[in-house]
Amino acid sequence: RWQIEGYFKVAKQYLQFDNTQIQSYDGLCGHMALVLMGYDILALAQRENQDDRTFGGIFFEYSRPLPEIKFADALTWLMKTLTGIAKKLDMSESILDTIFDEFIKALPSNLLRLLGKAQ
Repeated sequence: RWQIEGYFKVAKQYLQFDNTQIQSYDGLCGHMALVLMGYDILALAQRENQDDRTFGGIFFEYSRPLPEIKFADALTWLMKTLTGIAKKLDMSESILDTIFDEFIKALPSNLLRLLGKAQ
């Protein structure tokens, strides 16, 4: 709702949305379409210059739905990824094992039951 209010504020103050003398319905629709396009151009320029969501299209990548995977599969992928990162950083196995143990201990009990069934 706030985005709609923001649109009307910009459209009225800067794009003369409410300062028209148009007498026909078609003219009013055309004027409204031009105001909407002008607002879209301004919003796009602002987003590209100020908004972090435009960095390399990453915002759109994160807005796509993820495929459904089992919790155990996701946890296995996470552990393998963290192990690979630890090897790149020359982290000892004992430190990595301690991190994994603490992570497993911090999981909620219902997730621990799911992991127990998956093994």
